[in-house]
Amino acid sequence: MAEEYDDDFQYNTDSGSELDDEAISEDDGIAMEQEDTSREVLKETPNLDAKVMTIEDLGREMNEIIDEVSAILRIGRGHCRILLHKFNWNKESLLERYYENPDTDAFLRKAQVLPRKAAPPPASSVGECDICCNTAPLGGLDCHHWACSCCWQMYLNTKVMEYIQSEAVRSAYQRLKINSFVEGNRLLKWCPGLDCGKALKVEVLVGYSEPRPVVCSCGMRFCFGCAHEWHEPVNCRLLKLWLKKCSDDSETSNWINANTKECPKCQVTIEKDGGCNHMVCKNTACRMEFCWICLGPWEPHGSSWYNCNRYDDSRAKQARDAQELSRANLQRYLHYYNRFMNHQQSLKLENKVQFLRKAVDVLSECRRTLMYTYAFAYYLKRDNHAEIFEGNQRDLEMATEQLSQFLERDLENENLVTLKQKVQDNYRYVDQRRLVLLKHCQEGTERDIWQYTA
Repeated sequence: MAEEYDDDFQYNTDSGSELDDEAISEDDGIAMEQEDTSREVLKETPNLDAKVMTIEDLGREMNEIIDEVSAILRIGRGHCRILLHKFNWNKESLLERYYENPDTDAFLRKAQVLPRKAAPPPASSVGECDICCNTAPLGGLDCHHWACSCCWQMYLNTKVMEYIQSEAVRSAYQRLKINSFVEGNRLLKWCPGLDCGKALKVEVLVGYSEPRPVVCSCGMRFCFGCAHEWHEPVNCRLLKLWLKKCSDDSETSNWINANTKECPKCQVTIEKDGGCNHMVCKNTACRMEFCWICLGPWEPHGSSWYNCNRYDDSRAKQARDAQELSRANLQRYLHYYNRFMNHQQSLKLENKVQFLRKAVDVLSECRRTLMYTYAFAYYLKRDNHAEIFEGNQRDLEMATEQLSQFLERDLENENLVTLKQKVQDNYRYVDQRRLVLLKHCQEGTERDIWQYTA
């Protein structure tokens, strides 16, 4: 791809703009308005104010909330933790619902804090305990294993002490409690950074459809809505659909639909590997002879080995249309998927480069933005706004590739002052194009102009 661009990066440094005149229609005022924004001070989507919390911080905060609720409701800490988990650790909502409910016992039973009313014990509840062989009132579970209360208490105490003496068990239990606290709390998210282990807390709840970034102390910038790396311009819902589509076998099915057909008799999948339209099913229990084009029996076709004379039959047209649709869907998906993966791979490579850190950082941000623009574009309906978006996308991609090519050249013979100026001019322009694209996407979301196919 590098051969497509000139070595010299030519543009007007005063305006910071390099839109191709042919990329914008003369009658498209919105496109011109979008280009004018490149003269403004463009900004990133602002980060949410978030507090970075360690495992110890999380444990202290969880215990403080439990103690506060326990003191107000006058119930045990274990019961309070269950209640808070049910209410996503929103103590205000919990207290409001608790005092609104006239029957607090029913409220606690519904929250599974108190046991539900059990069936009355059987008439013969006094008998010989199978453990200690004493005659006493017996109790048990639905499995009908009965024992006296002393034996039950001894058994449970023994089991608890057996496990609690293990440091590994205690640590695992503590991790599970903390993880439950974070996963259930609407204001907390684990940092997805490699081996980070910290969580971030915000003071306000962020809507799922309005993703906002937060930055961890490890340097990871991620979306607080879905805990994935920051993925502007695509929103969380579409990103989830896109990643699922990339990871499952839906496109394998698309390829099968586009390149194979089923035997009209036994429905075995068949791939055509020659030019002849005369097909013979390889299923030994079937062996039907049929036409590849119309899927009808071969006998009426006579000697028309390469051209089906029933090509326009309605049945043939339906089969042909279905296959063409599958091929078109596959080609469309591969167009966006290949570009998404290209920028993902380039991003991984450029993250390893240590030369000219600022330029590489800008290049990485552009790669990341471009990567998610293809997920965004895949679900975007075709209209004038989509054309403007693709124009901005094309400009950013061209500028990104030019900067990448510039950094890959042999720079040993460059004058240091000249090199510094060229690199700064390049990465500033590329970053400007990225902000232009993101500003257009943000304005489209605010004005509700984007139409999606999903």
